[in-house]
Amino acid sequence: MAPVIYPTTNFTATEQLCLERGEGIYVFDSDGRKYIEGLAGLWCTSLGYSNTEVMDAITEQLHKLPFSHTFGGKTHQPIQDLADKLAAMVPVEDAYIFFGNSGSDANDTHYKMLRYYFNAIGKPEKRKIITRERGYHGVTVAAGSLTSLPANLAHFDAPLEALSILRADSPHYYTARQGNETEAQFVERILQNLEDQILAEDPDTIAAMIVEPITGASGVIVPPDGYYEGLQALLRKYGILIWADEVICGFGRTGADFGCTTMGITPDLMTFAKQLSSAYFPISASVIPGWMYEAMVDQTNEVGVFGHGYTYSGHPAACAAALKTLEIYERDNLFEHAAEVGSYLQTQLREIFTDHPLVGEVRGKGLIAALELVSNKTTGASFDKGRAGATAQRLCQDNGLILRAVAGNAVALCPPLIITREEVDDMLTRLKTAIDASYEELKAGGHLAH
Repeated sequence: MAPVIYPTTNFTATEQLCLERGEGIYVFDSDGRKYIEGLAGLWCTSLGYSNTEVMDAITEQLHKLPFSHTFGGKTHQPIQDLADKLAAMVPVEDAYIFFGNSGSDANDTHYKMLRYYFNAIGKPEKRKIITRERGYHGVTVAAGSLTSLPANLAHFDAPLEALSILRADSPHYYTARQGNETEAQFVERILQNLEDQILAEDPDTIAAMIVEPITGASGVIVPPDGYYEGLQALLRKYGILIWADEVICGFGRTGADFGCTTMGITPDLMTFAKQLSSAYFPISASVIPGWMYEAMVDQTNEVGVFGHGYTYSGHPAACAAALKTLEIYERDNLFEHAAEVGSYLQTQLREIFTDHPLVGEVRGKGLIAALELVSNKTTGASFDKGRAGATAQRLCQDNGLILRAVAGNAVALCPPLIITREEVDDMLTRLKTAIDASYEELKAGGHLAH
């Protein structure tokens, strides 16, 4: 066993699958076995594997300028071109962009820039951030504290109070509804809870609320109709900025350019990573509006620098990878393709799994979806310790399909955007075989509720 500390892994169960190569939507292990990569790696390999155009763009840049930092006024053409491209794409007013290396550090950057901005305009008390239960925003100290999943908080002693983190209700109707509450009543209740929380905390102390348009690691939660409309009205009412974490949803995943477009969100801040470069080179982007940037200029002049940045911020090869990826999205109409094939995926998932005895809910948009596995279809009772999710993930892999169990007992799908209808059919056939086998195994083990 290699002396590697593996991320998001049970240390008693490491090195279970060794991947050697990838091609299209497929990856191959060290024994030569072929799998459909049904989660696009970690929600990120949008162009699939071995895209020679992106690899060539990276290689060409490495031969030309393999590295340059961007501290102290230094720049290079790829970072300028990428910033111009993104600024023209995003629904943020007069956008400015800070580049980093991962979604986690991009959210940390936003956290710090919010502090910097409100100090700059003389409102240092406006520092609290609202996140949501079951939210996922990364694993660095600030981003990890904005994350609400138990496994990401347990034993780390996250400094939630010191970082002024507040938590609001998860907008997952299926698991959080009360009694016979309708979706509209559910939305009204949780938004009223949020308003009560805002007033109790004092709106003048709250800087922003961070939301994933559609969640990923917490189970692909698609909030009910009316939720975002009401949420935005509430936040605007109290002068709280809307911070959209688009790390998973951004660049076609939901069948539109951004998750904000799909869900009707008008954000002030946006966070990107993953599909920005199809994961071929680490890069992230923290987007702020021009009025926020302009307010910070005098602060940086007073201090002498904007005292934040990474060695690899705007790495030229990363920028080249992102530029080529964005070019391919546009040239090949991949957002439109994701919408069309995603619609087919969503329809097929519901036809195949809505009545399955192990599936409580089918949910998703575009090319991101999840099956909520339940021990009792009538009551929606779940399984202890993610038993069903782990079982289904194992049996999917046995059937040549790599998926991921998230939030315990949800099985997430997030294939590369290049997937075809025929490949969707193949993926769902393998998934159906695995879910059927999971049901029989869980039933035989006495794990189904009565």
